[in-house]
Amino acid sequence: MTIRALICDELPVVRDGMRTLLDAVPDIDVIETTDNGMEAIMLVRTARPDVVVTDLNLRVISGLEMIRRLGKEDPPPHVVVFTASDADKTVSDVLHAGASCLLGKDASPQDLVAAIRAAAAGRAMLAPNVAQRLVTWFREQPDTTSSTQYPEVAELTPREREVTQMVARGMSTEDVARELIIGVATVRTHLYRVRTKLGVRDRAQLVSLAYRSGLIPPAGRGPDLEKRAS
Repeated sequence: MTIRALICDELPVVRDGMRTLLDAVPDIDVIETTDNGMEAIMLVRTARPDVVVTDLNLRVISGLEMIRRLGKEDPPPHVVVFTASDADKTVSDVLHAGASCLLGKDASPQDLVAAIRAAAAGRAMLAPNVAQRLVTWFREQPDTTSSTQYPEVAELTPREREVTQMVARGMSTEDVARELIIGVATVRTHLYRVRTKLGVRDRAQLVSLAYRSGLIPPAGRGPDLEKRAS
């Protein structure tokens, strides 16, 4: 399947460079480039890209505001943020806005292609230094998770817990369906019920709550990951 991508960056040299790079990738089709956040929203509505690759510095509206507005589209595109800033606030803002992937501008061409493919498949991907900081942060949190702190977790059925754990570990909807030998529509139904019960609106919030509540331990690999790695 060809992934339709929209590139947004304030600098023409960056836009043109990414377009040249991605035009050489057989399964990625760059449909348009822009430096304008509002124009990007209109292009999403008319051209329906699968993935939007964007910096946070754009004309008219910022990349962050654009991502927030794109989250209200039906359906919303997946977003890969490609930015020079990896400050904690930037990471928090980007993930809460709904981006799937976050890369620094020192990322390799292979990393950019991998992030676009991951986003199109519904997976998350973070720059290595950002991922390491998040792991460190989780490990430094006091071990105070309990069923009394997160009573809503107790409302999940065993299957809903299983699906939540798989998604939180980075598996796409299609991956979960194949692993559990169930339909993609069934996985989506489980995720809808999980989000309703837990009161989360998107994948980023679901992953965060899964770790905070103890559904996923912050250190080590769970049985599912060990099984997939074998």
